[in-house]
This record gives sequence, C-alpha cells and structure tokens, in this order.
Amino acid sequence: MAEQSVLERLALLAPADLDRVIGDVPAELLADMAQSWGWTARPSQLAPAGAWSQWLILAGRGFGKTRAGAEWVTEQARRVPDARFALVGVSAHDVMSVMVEGESGLLAVSGSDFEPEWLPSRRLLAWPNGAQAFVLSAAEPNQLRGPQFHFAWCDELAAWPKPREAWDNLRMGLRLGRHPQVVVTTTPRALPLLRALLDMPGTVVTRGTTFDNRANLPRDYLDDLASSYAGTSLGRQELLGELLEAQEGALWTLDGLAACRAAAAPDLVRVVVGVDPPAGPGGCGVVIAGIDARGVGHVLADASVQGTTPEAWAAAVAAAFERHQADRVVVETNNGGDMVESILRAASINLPVKQVRASRGKAARAEPVSALYSAGRVRHVGHFPQLEDELCGLVLGGGYVGPGTSPDRADALVWALTELMLGGRGPGPQVRLLGG
Repeated sequence: MAEQSVLERLALLAPADLDRVIGDVPAELLADMAQSWGWTARPSQLAPAGAWSQWLILAGRGFGKTRAGAEWVTEQARRVPDARFALVGVSAHDVMSVMVEGESGLLAVSGSDFEPEWLPSRRLLAWPNGAQAFVLSAAEPNQLRGPQFHFAWCDELAAWPKPREAWDNLRMGLRLGRHPQVVVTTTPRALPLLRALLDMPGTVVTRGTTFDNRANLPRDYLDDLASSYAGTSLGRQELLGELLEAQEGALWTLDGLAACRAAAAPDLVRVVVGVDPPAGPGGCGVVIAGIDARGVGHVLADASVQGTTPEAWAAAVAAAFERHQADRVVVETNNGGDMVESILRAASINLPVKQVRASRGKAARAEPVSALYSAGRVRHVGHFPQLEDELCGLVLGGGYVGPGTSPDRADALVWALTELMLGGRGPGPQVRLLGG
C-alpha cells in the first residue's frame, strides 16, 4: 500500500472519529492546514531529522522528488535569511524548466507571502528576505568553482554528463553557514558517484517508487506502466527506484542502452526481420531492424510472441514483415530446418527468407554486435524492456544470466543486425527465397 499524507489518513476516518480528532479547530485554520506541505506531503517527502549532510532521495519517476526538493529549498529560504542556494541539474535548461518553473518547482510551491522574484536572464531566484538561488549546469562544472553556498539541490544526478567533476566542485563550494546541506533527487543508475554517495558519512537515504504517489497520478498511466514494465530491469530502475548493478562481463548494460535511445528513425535503406523460432511449442523471438545511408543500425520493434503455436508465430513474422515494409526475413533454422520454411511458407508464400545456422552459442554470436553498440553505431527507436533485459543477460565468454531460459529476443536482434551491418556474416548461412 502506498504511504499516505496526514490529510489522506484523516479522509479515511469515520465522521465521528474525524470530529474527535479535529475538535474545535477554526475552519480558516483547517483551510490553511490543507494547503500546508507538512499536511499534504507523504512522510518520505519530508526532510529527515538529525544533522545530515546529504539527503539522497532515490526513487522512481513520478514519486514526487521534485516537489520534495522544491519544498525543502523553500523551507530553508524562509528559515535562513540571505541564504545562498545552488540549483544544479543536467543542464541550465533542465534547472529552469523543471526545478524553477515546473509544475512542482520553486515558483509553484512558494506561497503568496513568500514569493520569490525570478530573473531568468541572470539565472537567479531571489526571495523577499534576501535568500537567493542560482541556476547552475552539471554540464559546465567550472561554473561551480568560484561561488559559495549554504545549501544545494541537485536534480537527476545519475544523468549528469560530468557527475564527479560537478559534484566535487559543488561540495568544495558548500562552505557557508554552520552546517551546509545538499538534497539530491534522482532516479537511480549504476553510477560510481551514486554508489560513493550512498557510503558517504552524513548521507541519509529515502527510497520510493512511482506507485507510492498513486493518489496524484492517473490510474490509466499507472496501469500502462505496470503492464509495460512490470518485472523488467527498466521497470525496477525507473519505477521502483532500484539501483541495479551491471552483470560482470555483460555485453550490454542498461546505461549503455539508454545512451543509444532515439525518438525516431531516419530514412532507412534496408529493413529486415530477425527471427529465432522455438524448438517446439513456446516463444519466438521477432525483432525488426533497419540501416540508414550512414551505416547506422536502428532497432525498430520487438514483435516477439510467447507461448504460442508455430502457425501463430509465423503469422506474427509475416505481419511484422508487412508492417515495417521489410525486404528480408533472417531466420535461424538449427531447430526445424525445412519445417521452419514450411511454416513460414504457409503464413506468406512470397515471404523472402534467409536461413542461417548457428555453430556457436548465443553470447558468442552476440559479441560482434555488442561491439557495434560500443562504437555508437546502433540506435534503439523506443524502449524494448524485455529485449533489453535479455541483452543485458548475455555475458562475455558464452553465458546467459538474464530472464527465462533462453534469450530468444536477443538472438533475433543479433541475426537482424548481423545481416544488416556485418555483411550477413554467419556460420554457414543458407539463403533461400520462399516462393521466389
């Protein structure tokens, strides 16, 4: 069950119990209390007690991290006249659009009695009592060398382009007042700085998930997230706020795959469908990929099917071929051979198919394709959580430690990109155009 604010807990009381709790509190005071962050916040959004130096809010997207950070900054600005704050994000634009001007940012949470003046041309927020907050970019760590601060709010630290340099410069500038403090609000990633921060003296950690904030998020949105990402590594990281360590020797990592994400594909000169059919009843890996005129590969879709009949997975392959206007299907025929050909012919008699046979294990076949990713030559057009989990489970040397017993989706991707980008090199491929 998601944690609840004070007001949410009061709303669950029976009328008689509510009257007993509230007593004779004046209506105008109740109205003020209803607007107070101390009443509306969930416990995990409130600053921890004690003399901490770093408060690390490590939580999933939509948890309410930005609101917690903005409210903490505003509270310190009220408490400490003339205080100086560093607002540090991935870029200056991110700081201004999210931390200052966003729906849960500093301008939104400031009451009319303590409204700051926002001077975007100077990247400065100034409160009536002399407290000031300065917009700074983690992409430009040298900005943090000279200034001094009492407090800092760092947003999405795990996505900073130069995390260690920016953090070190910031910490050296936190030298005003008797006890400087910094709040870090971030979705976790396996970043060395984040691991170091967890172990730093004076760090207090708050963890949480997207679903903790279900009272303020649309039900359809939460249902869609659960159905799309439940049980995947991406879901565990981005929604549940887990810090996932990369598997030792893994050919792919979540961070590496995130870095190759693209919103759309350019014009493509070739598109193929990679297929890793099941040996019997079960799942079939079906991945569609293309290549552009510059020789960059683009993974377009994961159309894999699970727990189905041969006729059903063959129909899925034919549908993917038509939908993406592909020019070839590349299918592994180690298990089935002519039977695979017959199944595909039944689904679409004119389907052009290249048969490939594997003489090495899946991880060994994947290594040259992994090298293409390392060289920046492959893009993922969208998110493919189950496929990417399988990729991250392939380990240098031939092992597989990912979900399920076999990385069928990953193998289908490998066949597709091998055909497009490695000259179709494969151990003894046979090519046959069905119906040609």
